[in-house]
Amino acid sequence: MSPTPYAVRVAEDPADRESCFAVRKEVFVVEQGVAQEIEYDDYDAVATHVLAVCEDGTPLGTGRLLYGEAAAAKTGGDLSVGSLGRLAVSKEARGLGVGVALVRAIEDAARARGLAAVDLHAQTHALGFYERLGYEAYGPEFPDAGIPHRAMRRAL
Repeated sequence: MSPTPYAVRVAEDPADRESCFAVRKEVFVVEQGVAQEIEYDDYDAVATHVLAVCEDGTPLGTGRLLYGEAAAAKTGGDLSVGSLGRLAVSKEARGLGVGVALVRAIEDAARARGLAAVDLHAQTHALGFYERLGYEAYGPEFPDAGIPHRAMRRAL
């Protein structure tokens, strides 16, 4: 089987945003049982969203970057640090490198905004994925939406 060609881009228009939200619903709400009312939040309106799509336009994955005041609560108040979040890849696209491409696109968006580092709250089962991308865990494990997480950071 040949790899599925896909592209990653910043979600610029309402259709792209809806595709991002559809992937998040599939992964977080349906697969992981996160309550829909906590999956979507006020940060969605100010975040930079990235979207991975295959050639036919089918959404494969998404993630978002918070920066400035929107990220401050997640980064210990450090305005030079962005917050990567809501990274989700559809079941069908796992293993194709989509997650790595999304993380790198979010890091590129953070660099473009002059940020020095990116923080994230990783589900503990995904720690190895983020460690392979240069992130380091810090602080204790904590629950988020009933799922164990750890804070991680990568300098840019």
